[in-house]
Amino acid sequence: MTTADAGSWQAEGEEPRGPVGKAFRLSAADSLSLGNAICGFLAVCVLAYSAFQQIKDGHFTPQPSHFATAVVLLLIGATCDLFDGLVARRFRASAMGAELDNLADVISFGFAPAFMIVVWGGFTDQVPFTAVLGVAAAVLVAGVVRLARFACVKTKSGDFMGLPIPMGAMTVISIVLLFQPSIWALLGMLGVAWLMVSRIEYPKPKGQLAAVVLGWIMVNVAFLTFWVAWPEGGDMPIKIGASMQIALVAAIPLRMLFYKREQRREAAERISH
Repeated sequence: MTTADAGSWQAEGEEPRGPVGKAFRLSAADSLSLGNAICGFLAVCVLAYSAFQQIKDGHFTPQPSHFATAVVLLLIGATCDLFDGLVARRFRASAMGAELDNLADVISFGFAPAFMIVVWGGFTDQVPFTAVLGVAAAVLVAGVVRLARFACVKTKSGDFMGLPIPMGAMTVISIVLLFQPSIWALLGMLGVAWLMVSRIEYPKPKGQLAAVVLGWIMVNVAFLTFWVAWPEGGDMPIKIGASMQIALVAAIPLRMLFYKREQRREAAERISH
């Protein structure tokens, strides 16, 4: 054991340090974070139930209704994730609020989408099972690294460095909803994983942008709920919403690229003059 490891353990009989009592008090924001974690857990349970039921029947064809139910749960989790920070700033944050938020995000936006990828493409002959597992692992690892970096690195502008994990998870899910298992779809998911750990800055939802994000989530929840309840109504709204999500995530890096290029050009012009 290293000195650092030894220092992390309190000597026997030593009084605990820090506000231990406060660390065990859950705030309203913590309840939202726990709700996010529960939604992620239930989404995985729904997908696992779908797989078990169909394997028992001797075949496996992912049911759209189960996928839609899982996505509804994850969108509800995303809503909790959007509000927990707002509630913490408006009322009170507990000593472990940030840690709870990150752990909940790992479940709902890291593990759950990775598990969805395995259920979506892991039991078909269209793509190798090892490729599906590799991409699912890449999405999970990218999400975990993204959350760890978010806790350690702050940008000068205050925006997010890399694609935020909830948006990354929703983009992966959009690919699952839009496309059949294929190498191209897996490459798209790898692209999303790369965006999460990239240095591209994404604007933080504030004010009107936060209202737009919340409205987008609510609209998608309504579309997906309609799809689950009335599958005969068609899946066009889902395809439109998923396509808009992918287009949004792809457009922001391009917009930032052109913006930075314009900044460099203006700086070069000022120097030349």
